[in-house]
Amino acid sequence: MSDDAANSVTLRFLAAPMDVGHSGSVDAGTVLEWVDKAAYAAAVGWAKAYCVTAYVGNIHFTDPVNSGDMVEVTSTIVYTGRSSMHIHTVVSSRDPKGGPETMHSQCMVIFVAVGPDGKPIPVPQFEPSTPAEIEQRDHALARIEVREQIVNAMNAQEYTDAGTAERVVLRFMASPTDVNWGGKVHGGIVMKWIDEAAYVCASRYCGMDTVAVFSGGVRFYRPLLIGHVVEVEARLVYTGAKGMHIAVHVRSGDPKTKVMNLTTYCLTVMVARDETGTAVPVPAWEPVSDEDKKLHAHARELLEIRGRAPGNRLPDHLQKHAGR
Repeated sequence: MSDDAANSVTLRFLAAPMDVGHSGSVDAGTVLEWVDKAAYAAAVGWAKAYCVTAYVGNIHFTDPVNSGDMVEVTSTIVYTGRSSMHIHTVVSSRDPKGGPETMHSQCMVIFVAVGPDGKPIPVPQFEPSTPAEIEQRDHALARIEVREQIVNAMNAQEYTDAGTAERVVLRFMASPTDVNWGGKVHGGIVMKWIDEAAYVCASRYCGMDTVAVFSGGVRFYRPLLIGHVVEVEARLVYTGAKGMHIAVHVRSGDPKTKVMNLTTYCLTVMVARDETGTAVPVPAWEPVSDEDKKLHAHARELLEIRGRAPGNRLPDHLQKHAGR
């Protein structure tokens, strides 16, 4: 943990052989689990109270993390609301024996401080004092509107059995080993489940091993409890030149009832890679049913919204479509 600033925490993880996934490198879900842990440490250190994950912003997985790599996750609070903390998180990795940095990704994570009753409580306000802190604060503020547009678009989209695209559902029990410091399922564990379901869905569709290159709009709606039945549904909604866009819903409920509540929702982009690690084209998915067409349009809308965010751009295939 870093003592450089009260609003910043750095955690380090040594990637172990058991962290390696189907692609031969560390799964994106494990990296997201590390991100959640570092951001949680920063949030709790600032709020001096128990905190829950509310949102994980867009993160691009540029290069693989390999077994034996030293992974460093630095989480810095850049903006606070009444009870929320916006945490800029940077992930990097390198061979601990020396050598260049092999992976560098960043994202915004939002935590909310809650009291014993589970309701939000106020947190100390962060006041930026350096040009760099002011720039990061302004960057966080600029993305709030874009994030709200993304969340509203995702909330408005309906998913039914009328879709014809590739779809998988994983079901299991939330076990005691998944617990966080508040007695609920750790947000990082949920993101790991999301990555696993997206992998199965994408690999079934293209017939190849796949890896996540992007995860965005991970919205946590309610806590997931130990002992509950968990259902992780992944569905293909769009294909670009190489990416497969997978919408993932996580639902959970008491096994003594038939009620399943939505706990988490996000969109993950998966790609197939050849033996050199280069992304390769995948078959284009053509929507068939009315729901297919709505989901296809929804995925394009999310791409366009994200393309308007500060520092972002539209994917090449959409730029060509727009005649740019």
